[in-house]
Amino acid sequence: MSSLITRRSLINRILGGAALACAVMLPAAGLARQADTAAAAEAPAAAINGPQYSIKTSMGEIVVHLDHDKAPKTVANFAAYAKSGFYKGTIFHRVIDGFMIQGGGMNEKFEGRKTLKPVQNESNNGLSNQPYTISMAREDNPDSATSQWFINVADNSGIDHPFVKGSGYTVFGKVVKGRDVVDKIKGVVVDDVRGMQNVPVVPITITSVTLLKGDKLVK
Repeated sequence: MSSLITRRSLINRILGGAALACAVMLPAAGLARQADTAAAAEAPAAAINGPQYSIKTSMGEIVVHLDHDKAPKTVANFAAYAKSGFYKGTIFHRVIDGFMIQGGGMNEKFEGRKTLKPVQNESNNGLSNQPYTISMAREDNPDSATSQWFINVADNSGIDHPFVKGSGYTVFGKVVKGRDVVDKIKGVVVDDVRGMQNVPVVPITITSVTLLKGDKLVK
């Protein structure tokens, strides 16, 4: 615990605290250093069995390859939101360079949307919160994740299982295209907006999240 910012009041202030904000605990190490993302991007990785989704944003396209074998319930949850069109018009409402970029929960007016039943935590799956992996945002309760997710932009292994209360933040895939877009997003100017911190000054909108098939798949 000594490597984490553990004062709950501080965490709530930084991350919004409310259910709509869907907090992600901040590892102090993630704020103190920038991971060597270029090296991580070149590192070999095991094959993933699962769907690919295109996340089109106002700053470009990001393609994520989801790991159905390691996180089946989480992948099914993301797929349900994507299929329903839930993510269209939502924003990246929290951007912390050196930590993560978070979205999937609210629109430019910071209005939330009705979510599905929370998904069971699957953080004990051997996957780590490394640069360019996608993970579920949640509150203090390990099984509270709904629609919101974040893309790690640093080595955030400090929030892996078992973290706090025996559960970490569930990694369920990785970015396989558009890492340059992730890098652009992480570097935008942020400010405090309506009691929330680290909000992009110029809204970054998600225009669509769609399942890729056939020749659209990233090889």
